[in-house]
Amino acid sequence: MSEEVVEGDGPGLTFMNTFIRMEEVLEQFKLLEYETDFCEGWNMKPFSRHYFAIATNPGEQFYAFTSIVAWLLGRCGTRIERPQEYDDPNATISEILNESRALGVSVDFPPAKLKTGNGEQVIYLLYSLAEKALAKQGWVWEKPEFTEEDEPEESVMEDETELIIDNFDEPADEAEEEIEEDDSYMQLGGIQKQVEELTASKPESVLEAKVDANEWKLEVERVLPLLKVHIRTDNKDWRHHYEQMQNYSEGINVTLQETKTQLDKLHAEISKTLEKIASREKYINNQLEHLIQNYRLNQDQLAQVKEQYESSSGGVNELTQQLAQVSDELEQVKQQMEERGNNMTDSGPLVRIKKALAGLTTETKQMEIRIGVLEHSILQMKLREKIGLEAAVNKISGENDYQSASYI
Repeated sequence: MSEEVVEGDGPGLTFMNTFIRMEEVLEQFKLLEYETDFCEGWNMKPFSRHYFAIATNPGEQFYAFTSIVAWLLGRCGTRIERPQEYDDPNATISEILNESRALGVSVDFPPAKLKTGNGEQVIYLLYSLAEKALAKQGWVWEKPEFTEEDEPEESVMEDETELIIDNFDEPADEAEEEIEEDDSYMQLGGIQKQVEELTASKPESVLEAKVDANEWKLEVERVLPLLKVHIRTDNKDWRHHYEQMQNYSEGINVTLQETKTQLDKLHAEISKTLEKIASREKYINNQLEHLIQNYRLNQDQLAQVKEQYESSSGGVNELTQQLAQVSDELEQVKQQMEERGNNMTDSGPLVRIKKALAGLTTETKQMEIRIGVLEHSILQMKLREKIGLEAAVNKISGENDYQSASYI
């Protein structure tokens, strides 16, 4: 695995282990080629490094969790129906746990822990199923290979190095701290350059030793371990990468030759198969030429019949509309005839006419009586006027006669 899970107790370590385990699960998914098989086949987005370790969107995470579990179970040889977004979560989790137990995965936590779609239990189940899928695929974790570091042999500096030690003012501990792995070659070159400068510029009298030989040997033995130069091989060194590139290039060349031979054979077989298919197609076309011609003739006839049918159907539609209009008119005439028939058989109007005639007769009699009374009144008035006139005339004529008689 890329990283080891940190062992220990405490919420901080548990939280950190969850993130590390999630990264391990993602590495397992990549080994199972989930980006091409799952993401493209199931139309899902690739997961981030901490997708199931942090709660972001429980609904989306639960759907993604059930989908990837269904895919992992399929890689383990167990087929379940693809989960949907609106499925019952309890039923889905129960089915997943049953299939996981059947594969030998230990489940000692309540199913409700999986409903959120994130957390320690979700990552544990994904990790276990991914391990089962890798084992089903035949994946085996090989032991890491460490390159042996060749430490340089200890060498004692000669008289020139002794002169350098004699002239160094800094303590041995500080000199050791200043030596770094990256510039070890530069320091060796600097030491040799200083030796050459000192041997060339100083007179011979300076080179004479004025100390006891035994004390000098003890000092050399004390300082000698500090003069070692360790050159450690770094995996980031360009030489290491260059060797790896050469090894990979040789492996690619060998594999390319084998693959090219197989591809050439496959190309030849495919070419022969295509030629056979083409010749067979030509033979079938020649054999079925008359049937194709008959089919074309039948298609032409069918087109003509369709045109005739469309023209006839247009006339039928017009006649149908006319029939509908005639039927409407007939219904109206029938309604009118029914109304007239009902009126002819109905005696109500006749009774009303008789009542009206009786009323008119009564009113006529009353009018005649009133007219008679008025005529009688008028006649009496005329008689009274006539009598009055006659009386007035008689009176006037009597007076006249009296006057004439008196005059006589």
